[in-house]
Amino acid sequence: MPADLISHLKQELQGVREAGLFKSERIITTPQGATVRIAGQGTPTLQAPDGRELINLCANNYLGLSSHPRVIEAAHEALRTHGYGMSSVRFICGTQDVHKELEARLARFLGTEDAILYAAAFDANGGLFEPLFGEADAIISDELNHASIIDGVRLSKAQRWRYKHNDMADLERCLQEAASTRFKIVFSDGVFSMDGTVAQLDRMRALCDQYGALLGIDECHATGFMGTRGRGTHEHRGVFGKVDIITGTLGKALGGASGGFTAARREVVELLRQRSRPYLFSNTLMPAIAGASVAVLDLLEASTALRDKLEANTTWFRDAIVKAGFQIKPGTHPIVPIMVYDAVKAQALSARLLELGVYAVGFFYPVVPKGQARIRVQMSAVHEREHLERAVTAFAQAGQELGLL
Repeated sequence: MPADLISHLKQELQGVREAGLFKSERIITTPQGATVRIAGQGTPTLQAPDGRELINLCANNYLGLSSHPRVIEAAHEALRTHGYGMSSVRFICGTQDVHKELEARLARFLGTEDAILYAAAFDANGGLFEPLFGEADAIISDELNHASIIDGVRLSKAQRWRYKHNDMADLERCLQEAASTRFKIVFSDGVFSMDGTVAQLDRMRALCDQYGALLGIDECHATGFMGTRGRGTHEHRGVFGKVDIITGTLGKALGGASGGFTAARREVVELLRQRSRPYLFSNTLMPAIAGASVAVLDLLEASTALRDKLEANTTWFRDAIVKAGFQIKPGTHPIVPIMVYDAVKAQALSARLLELGVYAVGFFYPVVPKGQARIRVQMSAVHEREHLERAVTAFAQAGQELGLL
């Protein structure tokens, strides 16, 4: 590589470090769970000693299914019966019965006619808009939508509007301005990953009906535990069966491996199978993930015990962390943003928590806006009250030591 390019990259990286924005990756040596162990590489101030048990507050393992025995056993069985990998895309020779079974089960669980699998949730959003909407159409998007939605919209030739975050008056303005377009879709995160904000889908559905628009949501931080049966944000907001397009992931509450999906009317899914580029040109989801995901849906359809425990853990922790003196973003979601505002302080708090036995990561620009740095913690059904009590005690100690309380 040219020496001037290498020099430029080094300067860029140094600037990131000096700004306190460098993101370190810690190496976990155990399965995901209420606690994890990490390797002891790095400086002592940034890493816990090798083999030390840490309370894990930063995984998307909402229902604790990432290491559930029944899920692991189902993955083993799919490996035994269907092999390790497909070595192909779906339309050539990459579709097995387990993939079709999972798609049918996801559609039933989410209240749609059909579903299509992707290698990742990012691909589900990246491959959604371009095949369905053209120059005569409109895509209306929340300004804080996930990066995958933003990138997917960019690939489409449709006209674009962006409304202020969760602002229904501004959404209506966009719908009015887009009135002359052929087809219109309002697309939003069901739950916004940095704040835990829940989209107002009931009001959005009413506006979409009023102005003749479709409604689509990304359910990555909702499927499996939002709503009384865990069906998602649309169930939570009372519009189950009334959302036109749902994208989501298998990589969070639904087992935590990888893979994404889009669920919608049969005609929408069939056109995506014909024209969605990430589906057409990416290897099929490995059979073990598909088989394990079917087992996850079996568990969730049989009982709400896991989502009920997650809800109880979330309520307790939100109340306790506020009583300890921290400011959090209001809400009821298991994403709990503990606000620090300054990136360097967020890094320092995360490092001190690690020393005190709590694994929680600081978030700062460009992941969140400048001046909005935070520690984002996430509750799980696998957490026991003891884990949460110890975590709050560690937060209080670290906050006092660092002058945050």
